[in-house]
Amino acid sequence: MQRDDLADFIRRRRLAIQPGDVGLAEGPRRRTAGLRREEVALLAGMSTDYVVRLEQGRSAQPSAQMLNALARALRLSDDERDHLFHLAGHRPPPSAGAEAHARAGLLRMLDLLGDTPAHVMSDLGETLAQNRMAALLLGDGRRFRGDERYHAYRWFTDPSQRALHPEDEQERHARVIVADLRAAAARRHGDADVVRLVGRLKAASPEFAARWDEHEVQVRRADRKRIRNPQVGLVHVDCETLVTPDQRQTLIVLTPTQGTDAAEKLALLSVVGTQQFA
Repeated sequence: MQRDDLADFIRRRRLAIQPGDVGLAEGPRRRTAGLRREEVALLAGMSTDYVVRLEQGRSAQPSAQMLNALARALRLSDDERDHLFHLAGHRPPPSAGAEAHARAGLLRMLDLLGDTPAHVMSDLGETLAQNRMAALLLGDGRRFRGDERYHAYRWFTDPSQRALHPEDEQERHARVIVADLRAAAARRHGDADVVRLVGRLKAASPEFAARWDEHEVQVRRADRKRIRNPQVGLVHVDCETLVTPDQRQTLIVLTPTQGTDAAEKLALLSVVGTQQFA
């Protein structure tokens, strides 16, 4: 617990908030900017004396429940809340729920990539956005609902998902998928979405359950794959994975592997689109 820094941070956040920001009337004779200590205590459901002791660096270590209450009262951002927990000597809790939309910056990058296949995925393997070329190469990843939204669930329950890759690559892909989900589950310990997904996968796939028990961990990074496409056949691609700072979303860019005919096949796929050959 970093008492002095914790005290300074709480005091400065308190002074940075105006009463109107939290639904309080300013009232007469307010001599200082920001909230009064008693107002923070009221919003957080704690005593004024406790807030005073926190700001003076005289308190015992606050509980996670107290810190969450303070974070709400002081209208802290996710980064500020995590900082508050670190200063108090606690591990920050995971952000609530999975993000349902790709971040604006990643969407702009998708647009800039043009005819290079790319898609944005959540840390649980849900496709949040993809450009036209990624949809042509891999199929529409946004069409799925329920548990099938997650790549890991489709891999272990739908044989057509594995058919996108040659058989000699499927064992490696399975291991990477489970190991990556293991890493995400540790980062988001106790998150309801993770608990449900892992539980349903264990129930649906003995193979997944056995691999999960092996406790392998691996975060997705650069990779090389061969993808079977019904229009142009086997396409060799290099996969570059760009991860957001909080590791909640990834931008995966697929580029043609040098020394193969992948560039020509991707160019052909861009032209023929979703047309079916006779």
